[in-house]
Amino acid sequence: MKLYNVNDSEFKEYGVVLDGYDYSELFQCLHNVSMPETGIVYVASETALENCAEAKKMEIRGFGGYPVQLGYVCGKNRVLNCLEYHKSSEFNIAMDDIILVLGHKKNITDGKFDASLCKAFFVPAGTGVELYGTTLHYAPFHVNDNGYKMICVLPRGTNSPKIDFDAENFEDKMCFGVNKWLMAHKTASEVNDGAYVGITGNNITFDRIGD
Repeated sequence: MKLYNVNDSEFKEYGVVLDGYDYSELFQCLHNVSMPETGIVYVASETALENCAEAKKMEIRGFGGYPVQLGYVCGKNRVLNCLEYHKSSEFNIAMDDIILVLGHKKNITDGKFDASLCKAFFVPAGTGVELYGTTLHYAPFHVNDNGYKMICVLPRGTNSPKIDFDAENFEDKMCFGVNKWLMAHKTASEVNDGAYVGITGNNITFDRIGD
């Protein structure tokens, strides 16, 4: 899989590099977060991040005043496993180098998505990006052996537990939480938690990126 940079034109279909924000205070808070020994940890809402001055600026400038939550994901990851989307944009602010493996919602056909349609993008440390609501994404891949830390900004309540309802179509089956639609590869551990199996083809791994 070819590795692009978020500054390349290929990224325009999926998002845009953020401009006009100061991440220094946010990164200072993120430094205090412990790195897991294995795997990744996701926290949807972290008070220390939300109390930073730049958080309110993101809420106003980035989401037009709609209430947002600032959380984080950190650790090490080498396998795609799943893809998700929201009915809103998401800000990803990388404190460390990361790779985002992305797809497009338009390529979901009859509830299935071929992993070979994904593209991989390098996000340099200190870079923030907006991922559009039509962009399929999941946990970043680590570049450095010590892992990564990344801030996630989303409308408040996103990724809260799902409200149970009767599924009437494929998208309903993908609903995995508040403002969260998820597809898993058949080999992903998320399947054991009830995730909808919708990713076909090979489960993309870090070692294949950049070949």
